[in-house]
Amino acid sequence: MCGIIGIVGQEKAIDRIYPGLLALQHRGQDAAGAVTFEHGFQLKKGNGLVLNVFNPKNIERLTGNIGIGHVRYPTVGAGSAEDAQPFIITAPYGIALAHNGNLVNFFDLKKTLIENDLRYLNSNCDAEVMLNLLSVELNKMNPKRLTPEKVFTALGKVYKRLIGSYAVVSIIANRGFLAFRDKNGIKPLVFGRNGSTYCFASESVALDLLGYNEMRDVKPGEAVFIDADNNCHIKQIQKGKGAACIFEYVYFARPDSIIDGIGVYESRLRLGEELGKECSKRGLKPDVVMPIPDTARGAAQMVAEVLGTKHREGLIKNRYIHRTFIMPTQSERIEAVRLKLNPIRSEIAGKKVLLVDDSIVRGNTSREIISLIRSVGAREVYYALYSPPLRFPCVYGIDMQTRGEFVARDKTVEQIKESIDADALVYQTIKGLVKGVGEGARGFCTACFTGSYPTEIPPLLLERIEADRMLAKVSDS
Repeated sequence: MCGIIGIVGQEKAIDRIYPGLLALQHRGQDAAGAVTFEHGFQLKKGNGLVLNVFNPKNIERLTGNIGIGHVRYPTVGAGSAEDAQPFIITAPYGIALAHNGNLVNFFDLKKTLIENDLRYLNSNCDAEVMLNLLSVELNKMNPKRLTPEKVFTALGKVYKRLIGSYAVVSIIANRGFLAFRDKNGIKPLVFGRNGSTYCFASESVALDLLGYNEMRDVKPGEAVFIDADNNCHIKQIQKGKGAACIFEYVYFARPDSIIDGIGVYESRLRLGEELGKECSKRGLKPDVVMPIPDTARGAAQMVAEVLGTKHREGLIKNRYIHRTFIMPTQSERIEAVRLKLNPIRSEIAGKKVLLVDDSIVRGNTSREIISLIRSVGAREVYYALYSPPLRFPCVYGIDMQTRGEFVARDKTVEQIKESIDADALVYQTIKGLVKGVGEGARGFCTACFTGSYPTEIPPLLLERIEADRMLAKVSDS
């Protein structure tokens, strides 16, 4: 999962890209980058947080009123500096590109580009593959006059070669700005206009920060091209199933975002209501309901309301520790739990505590949290998740790509309860998940819970990803 932003207008683009990336920092803490265009491309990217990568000196040299930015955590490859986005290519027009998502046919596309299209690829990032595919197709157009229709025609041919999830922002030098989204709308992309300036971003919070009031989502399979005269052209390139990633609402997106017309905070309230019903069916009677900060706050509030019990903060979060879910190694995740969370003893000691969390992936973090709560005197510790058991690899850009990473892959709920040392464990149902997020009226990708993937999955893909991930872990050790 990554975050992208694109700006085109009359002002210096980096002055909006930089704060926009800060608003999207929760989507990736491994690397950051931006490229702007004015008589040529200016690029700055590197590993680390936005605040670490950019400084006043390099921001000053990023001139131009058109630009794109990216924050990353790796899903394919080891996440080296060469994989940081955006990427630039000089021919046929000069193109810069950044994307959020994951191409499930990445390995095949890379091989084809090298062998048939005679392209040299310098990274293991699928954004570079997409950039080269777009370059190949645009090169077939008349280089003297690139019309919006020619851009859409070239893009249509690119779409036919891509399998997976992608939300893309791109600059075509001296011709315009291009943004597009995969046909199933798996990854989010919203855009707005403020006077003569357009902004595209992974989440609406970036547009809120920058003062964009008029906004809408880029539709699944839709492309938007802003030409050199600042005219906006929109075309539906492909049509798909409509399968927005439901994990955006469960965990990744900020609660103040709106994705595909659904408020993330409101969806988490509804998820908490559905989870509260499941806890009631189990006969749980806690003295207090507490969220695992920060994602679960809204859901925990609703669980407490449904159960008719107190809702309290029991864990205080250190704001300077990264999100543990997207840390690359298990040792880093476990160490960060104690650094990130500190219990409030007076709210916990002697009480039956119901902890509400978004999900359990590997189980180690949950076990550490329960141990932490017990260490300050909790009488009993219950654990409730407002999502169902995660059992199937995500191939669309979330860092849970092998079955071996799931505690629920071969365990019953009772066995998971024992492995994390909880007195009771309650999961959301699939029906409650879909109803809670979209009130039953939207199409979602629920593959990580159900194993039902909205796209074709190439043979041997999961084996390739698992081998690649194992290689990355070895490289990091």
